[in-house]
Amino acid sequence: MIRMWNKAREMAELAPPTRNRWVDFLRAMSIMAVVVGHWLVAAPYVDGSGAVQGGHLLGILPWTQWLTWGFQVMPIFFLVGGFSNGVTWAAQLRDGKPFSDWFASRLQRLINPVFPVLLAWALFAFFGTQLGVSREIVKMATFLALIPVWFLAVYLLVTALVPWTWRIWKAAGLWSVAWLVACAVLVDMLTFFYRVPYVNFANFLFVWVGVHQLAYAWVEGRFERLWRPLALFVGGIAALIALTVYGPYPIAMIGVPGAEITNSMPPTIALLALGVTQAGLVIALEGPGRRMLENARAWTATVLLNGMIMSVYLWHLTAFVLVMVAAWLLGGVGLQVEPGSLEWWLARPVWFALYIAVLLPIVGVFHRWERGFGPARDGRPVPPWRLLLGLLLICLGLAMTAAISIASQEGVTGVRIWVVALPFVGAALVGFGPVYRSSLR
Repeated sequence: MIRMWNKAREMAELAPPTRNRWVDFLRAMSIMAVVVGHWLVAAPYVDGSGAVQGGHLLGILPWTQWLTWGFQVMPIFFLVGGFSNGVTWAAQLRDGKPFSDWFASRLQRLINPVFPVLLAWALFAFFGTQLGVSREIVKMATFLALIPVWFLAVYLLVTALVPWTWRIWKAAGLWSVAWLVACAVLVDMLTFFYRVPYVNFANFLFVWVGVHQLAYAWVEGRFERLWRPLALFVGGIAALIALTVYGPYPIAMIGVPGAEITNSMPPTIALLALGVTQAGLVIALEGPGRRMLENARAWTATVLLNGMIMSVYLWHLTAFVLVMVAAWLLGGVGLQVEPGSLEWWLARPVWFALYIAVLLPIVGVFHRWERGFGPARDGRPVPPWRLLLGLLLICLGLAMTAAISIASQEGVTGVRIWVVALPFVGAALVGFGPVYRSSLR
């Protein structure tokens, strides 16, 4: 750990003074909030018959649904992603470099960390099936551990659209955000009032591109006057309260078991309102945040965390599953406590310490995948057809992993090999190279 800290300190010292450190801090903190939220909301317990039940805190204690307004911070990740994409794509245009190089680089950094976790759980599903473990248990464990990959599929699609969204931004400015909001509203109307099937999936793009588009305004200094992000925050929170407290949308910003409507899968305009609220808040705090990060230790910690943040995100539910399995094998120790009780809350620090103790060595082994592995490219731009096909295969594989799981209840292997193979085939088409990039690029 000391070695990693020293390396992060060296990298921190190399950061140019013009770098917006607040963006890096927000990227790391948003993912950590997701990790803590996942660990908190999952509340498995052993019932009176000795069977393990998959409790969900938001269903057990409805008041905790309000906490999702703070823990559902994927909008912040899309916001800071849009800031980074806007800065780097503008530089790409100035240098006259092709889109294929820019996108392949960003695609590589995001998809490489997925390969080891995907392979690990594919092996678990295969050997678990061969050893006679219940296929239902194998599928449940695999599904839970790999849920985080869903967002990568959406984020990659949003990133692929950057040349067009940037061009639209340059032409229409904040009107481009307004049009996306209008499209998201239309989708929700068609979904909830006219019951049009499947149209709600369009909001995966309208909502997340809308938040991403706001970042372009941030990049170009549209929020330098404090009243503007504060107005964004006030408008967002007013819309959020109107839609949830007084409107038809649920309070929870993530899915709740048994709920008729979910704000996140697919996203609704309520989640978009939350994204606007969070964007206004974090942009308003940019000044104090950047001053805080002038401290060498705070900035070094930010660099260290960003260097492994995707590994933390992708493996944190694996750590959770491993701890739960260990507790179950030890006779259900700690799992007889009723979720939501005082005793349950007092035990959270102990459980979190166990999750962290399991997660840290895993991240220590696999975080190097964030720096780039794969066969060397010959330096020529990736042909557009390969880039597009590779992207589609990767996104389809990740979406299917989260939607139907890589574990199968049929067949000899117990693995949906085609689902596992799709991201690897897509990456091969893009032609990744062994470029070791720091988190500061």
